[in-house]
Amino acid sequence: MAEQSVTTTGEDRDAQIEHIRLAVRQLCAKYGEDYWLEMDRTHGYPTEFVAELTDAGFLGVLIPEQYGGSGLGVLEAAAVMEEVCRSGAHAGVCHAQMYVMGSVLRHGSDAQKTEYLPKIASGELRLQSFGVTEPTTGTDTTSLKTTARRDGDDYVVNGQKVWISRIQHSDLMLLLARTTDKDKTTKKTEGLSVFIVDVKAAEGNGLEIRPIESMINHHSCELFFDDLRIPAANLLGEEGKGFKVILDGMNAERVLIAAECVGDGRYFVDKASAYAGEREVFNRPIGQNQGVQFPIARAYTQVEAASLMVDKAARLFDAGLPCGAEANMAKLLASEASWQAGDVCMQTHGGFAFAKEYHIERKFRETRLYQIAPISTNLILSFVAEHVLNMPRSY
Repeated sequence: MAEQSVTTTGEDRDAQIEHIRLAVRQLCAKYGEDYWLEMDRTHGYPTEFVAELTDAGFLGVLIPEQYGGSGLGVLEAAAVMEEVCRSGAHAGVCHAQMYVMGSVLRHGSDAQKTEYLPKIASGELRLQSFGVTEPTTGTDTTSLKTTARRDGDDYVVNGQKVWISRIQHSDLMLLLARTTDKDKTTKKTEGLSVFIVDVKAAEGNGLEIRPIESMINHHSCELFFDDLRIPAANLLGEEGKGFKVILDGMNAERVLIAAECVGDGRYFVDKASAYAGEREVFNRPIGQNQGVQFPIARAYTQVEAASLMVDKAARLFDAGLPCGAEANMAKLLASEASWQAGDVCMQTHGGFAFAKEYHIERKFRETRLYQIAPISTNLILSFVAEHVLNMPRSY
């Protein structure tokens, strides 16, 4: 894939995306659902899968060709993530590589881009973690309390983060910290800065990582910073302007997560419709009953509608046009559609849905997350009300 370049419009791009979809499906077929069940049972990390996905160029689709990537768009990246999820795999183990990398691409210095992007594209380095969320502030990002104080050629970091995924399987992390006290800024979005953290060098030298046991295998952790020193050269973008660095990656993140939800939704619909045609009760397939048919058909309709919004948001993003509303709505619609499809799939399978060997309960847990993270449904509704419908700000 690395030799391909983005085709911006028309049938050529659509054909290219179909080629990508087929290639991803073929790769994922080598890692069946039992592989993912074992990862879930053991809280393991699918090193082989991520390595092969990287080697094939799929995790580098958004990295420009000059840095060893494919130079493709969010539309192509969304197709990759959707197919990974539709196969029954867990895209949460690797999706951050795409949108976290975008912050380095858009805001990094020439030296930083030259140093990191080729190694991320090749798989030599993994950039899988974004250190933003804190236990006392949650989605109120501008109130975060982790500080980074300049001391000579370094910044010294103190504070705490929570729900930071994949850091134990990453070489690099982007960290958002306060470099100017909030009461000394004129705007609440000022005074925050982003840093590139060498995770392996930092652990044990001011960074403590504690895994969190949770219902979803996202390898999430709490982070504790105690006088961690970060070279000033690792500042990403301008000091005090880090909130913009974070925001710039959020539209791509929402589109990609929405695409994953579409993949989950199609996975559930595929499973439910196939089982409904095979399972016989009272000497007839259960799918012959409208009480079984209709919920599956409705779930399919909702997933397909969400897919159209994902497509629209991705094309706007790739064209450099405003897409905040579309990206947020795509994430909302797709996360709700996948959850409903999962519920229908569970109901269709009845008691068997709770057996791990059927794989449905794992995917059911995985897709539920996306009504909460990376942004909750209520915050999206607030965004649409305020910024699209021009209603008063609610918070």
